[in-house]
Amino acid sequence: MRAPLLSICIATYNRAQYIGETLESIIPQLTDEVEIVIVDGASTDQTRDVVKSYTEVCKNINYIQLPAKEGIDQDFCKAVEYAQGEYCWLFTDDDLLKPNAISTVLNEISKEYSLIVINVQVMDKDISKVLQPKLIPIDTNEIYDGSKLEQLFQRVIPYISFIGCVVINRALWMQREKKQYFGTEFIHVGVIFQAPLPAPALIIAEPYISIRYGNAQWTSRAFEIWMFKWPKLLYSLTSISGKTRQRHQITNPLRLMKIIIYRALGAYSLKEYQKWFIPKGSSFPWKFVALIIAILPVSFVNLVVLSLLKMIKKQPLFIYDLENNKK
Repeated sequence: MRAPLLSICIATYNRAQYIGETLESIIPQLTDEVEIVIVDGASTDQTRDVVKSYTEVCKNINYIQLPAKEGIDQDFCKAVEYAQGEYCWLFTDDDLLKPNAISTVLNEISKEYSLIVINVQVMDKDISKVLQPKLIPIDTNEIYDGSKLEQLFQRVIPYISFIGCVVINRALWMQREKKQYFGTEFIHVGVIFQAPLPAPALIIAEPYISIRYGNAQWTSRAFEIWMFKWPKLLYSLTSISGKTRQRHQITNPLRLMKIIIYRALGAYSLKEYQKWFIPKGSSFPWKFVALIIAILPVSFVNLVVLSLLKMIKKQPLFIYDLENNKK
């Protein structure tokens, strides 16, 4: 039997409520050139039963349940290791493929790109309301030469934190360093941007994925991830110039604004202050300001930030978060 061309690699953990709908959006689009590889990081809910109900009727699914939970980065690595396809689509366990997604990717794979980035449509948790029609604001496909890593970084880094948009050449993934990115939550970013790509990268303008906004399992750790892990990961990417990386680092004014927003969302409190500012050796002014923000009433901060964002008519996803948090 011929090896598949594309492996849809899903790392999952306790997603019994969602993974069935994800698979139902994928399975009708499958061909003999496509397989699904699911690595379950030792789920404690009914994820195994849900997936098994699909493996019984779909021979293209390879389900592996791990004996212990290790982390999202390690689980995606294992999924790629089990994959047999020439390309791996690092897909999420709660989002949906839109019609013609797989056929479009198969067509582009034949052009032998190193990387394909697929645009997404951002929806609410119930997939009932469109919050942002396109995450990447482009109308036509874009191609970046493999040596133009800096330009690719500048274009996609605000959006590529979503791993489900990544289709990557499996051989490239396997030969690159991965362990140093375990625990970052964004191993794909480290793999892609640690060195120039051997072949061009493609960004598909059409959104072929519908994502459930606000449904990430690390939402409760958002402050830690976006304030510390994400900036640290970007800083480690020495293949990108310091000047370009610095544009995406959290400057002091932006850092202050982010702390205020996380307080408005209820994701920053005295608990986070004590964990992330007391031991870090921050200067007294920063500690004092961070402490004041941590003790301000969430409802008050929410109202102020929401009013300001609506006034400047920017950050629609933050506005959505704040409005729902207020409820």
